[in-house]
Order: sequence, then C-alpha cells, then structure tokens
Amino acid sequence: MTIEVEKKNGILEDFDIDKVYNAVRKSANRVLVDLKDEDLINIYEAVKKYIDEKNKEIVSVLDMHRIVEKALDDVNPDVAKSYKDYRNYKTDFVAMLDDVYKEAQKIMYIGDKENSNADSTLVSTKRSLIYGELNKELYKRFFLSIPELEAIKDGYIYIHDMNARRDCLNCCLLDVEKILSDGFEMGNIWYNEPKTIDTAFDVLGDIITSASSQQYGGLTVPEIDKVLHKYVIKSYNKYSKEYDEVNKATCESLNMEIDSLLQSERYKKKRDRYTMRKVQRDLEQGFQGLEYKLNTVGSSRGDYPFTSITFGLQDDTFGKMISEACLKVRKEGQGKKGYKKPVLFPKLIFLYDEELHGEGKESEDIFDLAIDCSSVAMYPDFLSLTGEGYVSDMYKKYGKAVSPMGCRAFLSPWYQEGGIEPLNNEDEPIFIGRANLGAISLNLPMILAKSKQENKNFYDVLDYYLELIRGIHIRTFNYLGEMKAKTNPLGFCEGGFYGGNLDPEEKIKSVIKSFTLSFGITALNELQQLYNQKSLVEDGNFALEVMSYINRKAQKFKEEDGLLYALYGTPAESLTMKQVQQFRKKYGIVENVSDKEYVSNSFHCHVSENISPIEKQDYEKRFWDLCNGGKIQYCKYPISYNKKAIKDLVRRAMDLGFYEGINLSLSYCEECGHEELNMDTCPKCGSRNLTKIDRMNGYLSYSRVKGDTRLNAGKMAEIKDRISM
Repeated sequence: MTIEVEKKNGILEDFDIDKVYNAVRKSANRVLVDLKDEDLINIYEAVKKYIDEKNKEIVSVLDMHRIVEKALDDVNPDVAKSYKDYRNYKTDFVAMLDDVYKEAQKIMYIGDKENSNADSTLVSTKRSLIYGELNKELYKRFFLSIPELEAIKDGYIYIHDMNARRDCLNCCLLDVEKILSDGFEMGNIWYNEPKTIDTAFDVLGDIITSASSQQYGGLTVPEIDKVLHKYVIKSYNKYSKEYDEVNKATCESLNMEIDSLLQSERYKKKRDRYTMRKVQRDLEQGFQGLEYKLNTVGSSRGDYPFTSITFGLQDDTFGKMISEACLKVRKEGQGKKGYKKPVLFPKLIFLYDEELHGEGKESEDIFDLAIDCSSVAMYPDFLSLTGEGYVSDMYKKYGKAVSPMGCRAFLSPWYQEGGIEPLNNEDEPIFIGRANLGAISLNLPMILAKSKQENKNFYDVLDYYLELIRGIHIRTFNYLGEMKAKTNPLGFCEGGFYGGNLDPEEKIKSVIKSFTLSFGITALNELQQLYNQKSLVEDGNFALEVMSYINRKAQKFKEEDGLLYALYGTPAESLTMKQVQQFRKKYGIVENVSDKEYVSNSFHCHVSENISPIEKQDYEKRFWDLCNGGKIQYCKYPISYNKKAIKDLVRRAMDLGFYEGINLSLSYCEECGHEELNMDTCPKCGSRNLTKIDRMNGYLSYSRVKGDTRLNAGKMAEIKDRISM
C-alpha cells in the first residue's frame, strides 16, 4: 500500500504494515490470544480494504488506528478491545492514576475499613492497600468489557477482590500433609520432614505464612489432628527413648540391673506419664506459637493470614490430645495476666460425627470440650458430617470430610477419574488440595427493581447478569490457566494442590480445572421484601424460587462449560453498606429494602427479627441445600455463658446438617480486665476503652479495638440492630 501516514506532530511516514502487526501482536498477548499467520493476513486484507475505500494517499494516524480497530473487530473482538484500550492508555491512565492517588491519600491519612482483619494504621497495610487500588483499576481497565463495568458501577453485580484476581487464586484447602511428607522446598531452602511435633508446628507456621501470601481469601488446613498425628507419635517415641537412656545411665552408675527395670509395669507407667506430659506440653506450646504467629505476622497482602483449621475426627489417644490442646489454648486466650482474650486466627472448626461425638459415644468428651471453648471464645464452629445435606452425604458415602475453605466456602466434588461427574461407582471425590478461583455476587434486589422499572420479566434481567458473571468466570479460568507453576511453588510444585507436582515452568491449567467458581447471592431478605413487602420470616417463597432458578442455571452452565460453578451465600462485610448506597442511587429509599444502612447477608433472616435460635435455624434451613458453594448458619445466643443451652442448640444444628456458628458478642475492658457480654461501657471502672469481638459473618472480627472500630458505619449499624444474629 503506497500511502503515507500523518503523525500527530504533522510528520509524514510511509505506511509500514509491520508496525501494525507489532501493535496487534502486543494487544493479542495482553488478552492471551495467539494470532496465526492467517489472522495477520486477514488483518492486512481488511486494512487494505478500508484504505482503498477511503481513496486517500495520506491517512492520519488517528484514522489509521480506527481502520485497524475495524479490521480487528472482524478477526477477533477481544484483541480489538485490547488494542483500543492500549491506544487510549495515556488519556485513560491520567484519569485512572488520579483516582488511585485520591484513594491512596485517603488510605494514608484516614485509613480503610473494607477488611476488619487488616489494620490500616500500619505502614505495611497502607502500602498493600494502595497497591491494591492500582491493581483493581488495572483489572477494570484491561480485563472487563464495557457492559461488565457498567454492571459493577451501577451495583447489579459485585466482583470480589478485584485487586487480586489478576494474579492469584481465592480460598483453598491446602494439602499440608502432602507438603510435609518427605520434605519440600520453600524459598530456595530445603525443609526436611519434621521429626517431632514442636518442629512440625514451626514448619506449619512457615507454610501457612508463605502460602497465604500467594492467594487471597482464606486458607484452611483440613483435619489438622490427622496431619499432626504422626509427629505426635514421633515425639512420644523420642521422649520414651530419652527416659530410657537417662535411667540406663543411672543404673549403670549404681551398678543396678537395667533390663528388669525396663520391663517392670511400674517403670512403664512412670515412663508413659513422663512422656505424655512432655508431648502435651509440646502440643500446647505449638498451638500457642501458631496463634502468636497468625495474629501478629502480617502476610504480603497487608492483613493477617485468614487461616482456618478443622479437627475432631481422630479418636485415639494422640488424636484426642491434639484436639484437647487446641481447645485449651484457645479457651485460655492470649495476653498478660488478668487481661487475656481469645485470638481470631486460626478459625477453629469442629468436625462433628454423631457416631463419635453423640451422647454416650467414645469422643463425646472432646465435643464437650469444644462446647466449653465456644461458650468463652465463640470458636470452634461446628460442621455436621452425619446430619442432612450435601456435606454429610459425602462423608457418609465416601468417608470424606468436606472442610470449609476460609469461613464458609465449600467445594463441589471433583472425582479422581471422571472429573465433574463420577466415571463409575468406584470413582471417589477429592477435596483436599483444591481451591476457589473467585466469587462474583448478584445484587438481587437491584435486579428485581430494574425489571420493575423497565417493565421486563425478572428472570430475563437475571439471566443477563448471570451470563455476564459466567463470561467473567470463563475468562478468569483461561487467564489464570496460562500462569506458570512457579507463581505458587508450594501449591503447584510441592503438592499443596491436587495434581500440584508440576515443573516450575509448566502452566497450571491442568491443576485449576478442579477448582470452583462461585455465583454469590446477597440480600435475599430484601429481595423478598421488594417482591411482596414480606420478610423471609413472614414468607420466603419467592426467594426460594429465585435460589432454585439460579441453581438450575449454574448446573446448566457447568454442563456446557465443563467448569465447576457453585452457588455461594456471600459473606458480605463492607458490601452490606455498599449495596444499599448503590440501590438508593438508582431506585431511592424503599421501606425494608434500602431504608437502613445495610442489607442482609446471603440467605439469613434479618438481624432485627425477634425470633429464637430454634426458629432462626428452621427458617434458614429452607435455603441450606440451595447454597452448597458456601454457607453457614449462626444465631445470637441471648443466654450468657449457658453451656447447656449452647450444647442443646448445637446438637440440634448437627441433626439438621448445619455448619453452625455461635454469636455471644464478647467484650473486654482494657483498663481493668473485666469481661462481659455485649457491653459498651465497663460497669466496674466506667471505661469505654473496650475491645469487642463479634461474629462478622462466618468468621469473628474485632468490632472495637481499644475503643475504636475497624468496621464501616453500615456494619456497625447492623451489629447494633442484632436480636436474632
């Protein structure tokens, strides 16, 4: 093509198709598209066609860009968007960086209350939050389409953790047992497999800290009593050997016969008592050290590692010792004498098996200890493995405990041979070593309001946003699948994830195919209110209908896309306030929908409902099996430290198949050390310098720290209104 291109400064240059090819290839690389030679030929032909139609010998650089964009639209629309985004980057980046700067200034001098477990007064946290703002803007700019951006801006959907989605994964069940076995490499250092339980705890803390930094969301160490069991035995044998050696040396110095001494029952009992005391001490110190590390050493994300551990199924002597030590340390709390209080991490989850922990069963004593601990520290939460529903069915059929990821996310089954569906009756599901690739939540009341305002069928509007989320999930899976294993060596190279024994340069797509992608739901109570001015307690049928519809859609998408979609009861924290503000901006203040500073979490009854814990369990049971990708049931127990009542309510929840949390609203005076439930002023010394621990959603959080709060105004308003939650 013998034409010239006029640059912005007026200089003329001969048209060079190679410059177009270079720009197009860069644009294709940004969206992970591999253009073939025939694509480039098609682009050339399209450019030539558009230029011939203009019939000009000189074309401005602006017109040339438009011509290339049109040509790319015919070849690959995704590359066309990438080309356009990059071409306009100077103008866009000025506006984007201005927004980032404003947020950075706010974070530096005011702080941030998006995440209650991130202390935004710290320099390291501020640095992470500011980087997060930049990363979020880059994600929006280069990953999302205009319709998707509009849906987010208006508030019809909410993409969680946009500041992290471009470069890592969400919640996971890390296979710590596999990592530890036979040793592993971390940070270019080789870790030998621990030979004692105290060393195992030290290494476990290192693993959690490192692994948490390579993801966002919660990291669960599933069945920690099983993971630590063999190291307890190793320590027991070590201390037994030490005891024998000391006594042998004593006997030799006194010219006593050693063999007869070692064989005596009295000696064996003394040795066992000594050894068990030493092991118990190591376990308690190990859990205490883990609590110190996870509540003081921040991850690279700027928050403390959101770690959960599950336990309770090991029913032999050593297995019970692990559970007992964990519960004892949490119940006693941390801090100076007279001012001790429970820590937040790791979140404790007790795996309840009726055959082990039911009345009169061999491990009922461990369940009683767990109840005792919860009555003081609000943890552990309790997961039923033998009640009703999906989690229990997996355990009863396959003997596999489906531990929650983070605070409430659950994995759909992935079968060893068949993948999404079992290949045959012998095919078994895998849960440990898998993860979630992110959640995107629907703002259901806004979607209903839009359908009413525009006089459209609600399900047609809902379908539009479900398809938007589906498209983002597919793009996320394909994008992350191109990353290399070395981005998360513990997970993808050292066996932390299922199939995660890749070479560092291998792509991770083969591993993440077993990970889930979540469709989140919020404000189901407000959806029902907008539909017929009734709450979930008063009605709930429309909400049930909508949940069933979304489930059917997710199942259809799963079959068509070959991806593990799941419906997720969103644990909204700051989102509860954000969604109200978005609704008001579009549709104003509607009674019982947007007249408060917050919306309800997922499928939960409104916090202000004056109902008993039993009634709340029954109302929320209706939605339980419709939300298998993430759920928890919790109640506010207006019963002080009544352990008998707590135990009865938890047992009832276990029969119903729940993942049950207890909310007591713990309060501690920093001046005199007085403890009381739900106080705002210390009745002993009159101080308002209090630390308060409340149930945020599926997890606990500080609602006040030495008098101040890390929560936004909406969440604090919700906590103030709580009656049943």
